[in-house]
Amino acid sequence: MTVYDIFLAPFADYGFMRRALIACVCLGLGSGPIGVFLMLRRMSLMGDAMSHAVLPGAAIGYLIAGSLSLTAMGLGGLVAGLSVALLSGLVSRATVLQEDASFASFYLTSLALGVLIVSLRGSNIDLLHVLFGTILAIDAPALYQIGAITTATLLALAVIYRPLVMECFDPGFLRAVGGRGPLYHFLFLLLVVLNLVASFQALGTLMAVGLMMLPAAVAQLWSRSLPAMMTIATGTAMASGYLGLIASYHLEFASGPTIIITASLIYGFSILFAPSGLARRFFPRPHLRG
Repeated sequence: MTVYDIFLAPFADYGFMRRALIACVCLGLGSGPIGVFLMLRRMSLMGDAMSHAVLPGAAIGYLIAGSLSLTAMGLGGLVAGLSVALLSGLVSRATVLQEDASFASFYLTSLALGVLIVSLRGSNIDLLHVLFGTILAIDAPALYQIGAITTATLLALAVIYRPLVMECFDPGFLRAVGGRGPLYHFLFLLLVVLNLVASFQALGTLMAVGLMMLPAAVAQLWSRSLPAMMTIATGTAMASGYLGLIASYHLEFASGPTIIITASLIYGFSILFAPSGLARRFFPRPHLRG
């Protein structure tokens, strides 16, 4: 077997592999920077909660459409995700509960409700598709919508980049100069939900956050510069998609989990050998001597 047969032939021979690869590239471009901001804002677990929060809306959209329609599931997931985000924020401001506790409560309720809806009206196969995705079944209309979400994400990040960075590192200063912190926080949550909606048909609601957080963790181990972290996260997400598809094709594994496992392997390598990893701690470089 040649290098061409291993790395290029699957995409040259099969249209579904090409569509899956394009979807991974688009998801990497949008989810990579979003994941970095989630990590800097200490909202990593909140991103996981949001990925489960879209499930009831996606399940209702799936049952109404009668198929894995990204439009119907996406609209339902968007409404459900934003509802959970807003309700969690309201509860945390009106009670003694912190926002992360509110998110945990609402996402557990959403996860259970979504599974219940699909199990009542659909089959076990339907439930598996919603929970774990079907990246190899992505069609052209779904690609257009994923591409549109990625484009909107990148444009929105370009517009709100400076206040978003300021809110990450010094929210007090942003409030002092009259910045609209709550507005930017809501816009950021909207971008998170949109990217989760774009990801769940490919990776399912249980693993949609994988291409956000694992590449962001890799980036933080390799760099301390925000632009470099966003670039590394994006590259890691796209590389995980490509290598995961190659591995799943040749090994006959499920594609979605293989992509996330590939990202996990890159993360494990980074833990050992990145400048901020274990190797630097156990084998420190000698200090420069005058």
